[in-house]
Amino acid sequence: MKNKGVLVVISGFSGSGKGTLIKALLERYPNYALSVSCTTRKPRTGEAEGRDYYFVSEEEFRRMIETGELIEYASYCGRYYGTPRAYVEKRMEEGQDVLLEIEIQGALQIKKKFPDTVLIFVTPPSAAELKRRLTGRGTETEEVIAARLHRAAEEADGMEQYDYLLINDELDACCATLHQIIQCQHHRAFLHREEIAALCGELK
Repeated sequence: MKNKGVLVVISGFSGSGKGTLIKALLERYPNYALSVSCTTRKPRTGEAEGRDYYFVSEEEFRRMIETGELIEYASYCGRYYGTPRAYVEKRMEEGQDVLLEIEIQGALQIKKKFPDTVLIFVTPPSAAELKRRLTGRGTETEEVIAARLHRAAEEADGMEQYDYLLINDELDACCATLHQIIQCQHHRAFLHREEIAALCGELK
């Protein structure tokens, strides 16, 4: 049976450590591909074009929406983010599990278009820890931190729509759990509908 890749959406509050978690997963296991999103925000220090994001103008982003080049897009803190379609579909056909690091708005869009998508929400163990992580970055103003905490309170209402809630307390353990969750999806029958139908036909 051809094993098509699994599409996995990983969301979480800003400061939940989801980016660090995804980086660890990619370093430790070979079969994952991270889809690089497009965004209209400016690069942060240390970020590189094509590695962290594709940085585009708002005009270019709107063009990509109109031409169907994005499988989802959303607005977050005044900026747009979106997922390029071609990369995701190509990698999955090649058998790789594709990771998308996106917000709740985009995650639910993808779940509607691709019902087999696995939604995983990453959260720190407490609100106090979330605030500590945001403050510890040292890269954002008090106003931005307050906005992100307010956004986190709004996002909490959507957590129940995810398939899994993953508490990111200890990185190694959390990474191993994330890998196990994703790999279990390969054994779920709905991922092999065509193969099952063909097998049933042969048995008859």
